[in-house]
Amino acid sequence: MNKNDEVEYCNLELRFEREHIQDLIKDLIQEGYSLYWSENENVFVISVRTGRKLVKLRFQRIKEGYKLVGDYMIRDARLSEWMEKLIGDKRGHAIVKRFRDRQIIIENILFGEVIRLVEISGYQQRVLFQKGPLLTDQELTKLFYSVEGEERIRSCRIEVDEQLDLLNEALSTGDAVQAAQCREKLALLTKELNMLEW
Repeated sequence: MNKNDEVEYCNLELRFEREHIQDLIKDLIQEGYSLYWSENENVFVISVRTGRKLVKLRFQRIKEGYKLVGDYMIRDARLSEWMEKLIGDKRGHAIVKRFRDRQIIIENILFGEVIRLVEISGYQQRVLFQKGPLLTDQELTKLFYSVEGEERIRSCRIEVDEQLDLLNEALSTGDAVQAAQCREKLALLTKELNMLEW
C-alpha cells in the first residue's frame, strides 16, 4: 500500500471478548503507536494516534462480549495492514475501500475472505473477482427483495420430481430415448437449482 493511499473500512462486523481487546492494546503499543482508552457501560474506545490524526476504534458492548462498530478512514499503512489482519483473524465481515489517485478498489469481505473485488475508475466499474455465480447487484437485490427466487426453486423441484417419475417409467419400459431426454433435462434442472440455492 502506498503511504498516500486512504483506506476506508465500512460495515465492520468483528466480535471480541474483553481479553482480546486487551491483547489488541498490547499489540498496538508494541507496534509503536501512542494510544489511550476509555470505557463506559455501553462502549470501549481505543484512540490511536497516527501522525496528526486520531483514529477512535469503538467496541460496542453486546451480550457475548464486544463488537467493533463504525466506519474508519485510515491513512497509515501499518495500521491498515493491522486492521486487515484483524478482519482475517476474527473471520469478520467488512467493506474495504482503497482510494488511489483517481481509482477506488472495493473489497467485500465475508468471514475474513474476499468474496467480491470491484475497481472503479471515473464512471467505469469493473468486477475483478467474484466468488460464486456472477449476478449483477440489481439481480441480487431483485432476488433478495422478491419471492421470485423462491418460486423458481419451488417450480424447479416440481419439474425434477416429474422428470424422475418419467425416467423411472422409461427405464421400466426400456425406452432408451425417453430415458436419455429425462437425464438431460434433470442435469439442466440440477444446475439451475444449484445456482438458485447457492
